[in-house]
Amino acid sequence: MKAPKQTVLLAAFILILAALALLLWVPNDTVSGYIQARRGRVSIGDAMAPGLAFGLMALSGLLILLKAREPETARLTRHDVIFVAALILLVAVFFALMRYTGPLLAALFTEAGDYRVLRDTVPWKHAGFVLGGGGLVAALISWMEGRISLKAALIGLVTTLVLIGVFDLAVDDLLLPPNGDV
Repeated sequence: MKAPKQTVLLAAFILILAALALLLWVPNDTVSGYIQARRGRVSIGDAMAPGLAFGLMALSGLLILLKAREPETARLTRHDVIFVAALILLVAVFFALMRYTGPLLAALFTEAGDYRVLRDTVPWKHAGFVLGGGGLVAALISWMEGRISLKAALIGLVTTLVLIGVFDLAVDDLLLPPNGDV
């Protein structure tokens, strides 16, 4: 059986978009490469995060293309579109929560109220990351399980704490999201 045309087109679109981003956008929009070395110190470059994201996007396109070769590939339905739209909305809500939690808390609980000055100090720099990132992980787990659970919330919290430990403690000059953009 032939692969559904729309699945092959989706895979091709994803692969082309990822290739254009990796070949044109990332090199022209970042100051440093994937890894930079200054004065004998090696650190993560500006291109690392978008490069990894678009690399995963290209891998996803390849997997979709390989899956399309199988005879029982399902067609895109209205339910699929609603699912993806709800997923995008959920991610957008938690990204907004991640972005605005720190500045809101700083405005409410500090005299200066200027988050930009506090964005690299504990607890302000972790507030949005933990609430938005941990909340997103917990929400996605709860959605897939079909119920809200303490276990999902704990997994979200532990996940963000591990990421803070790995990135924030290990790399001195790295600001956790979204603090670099605030």
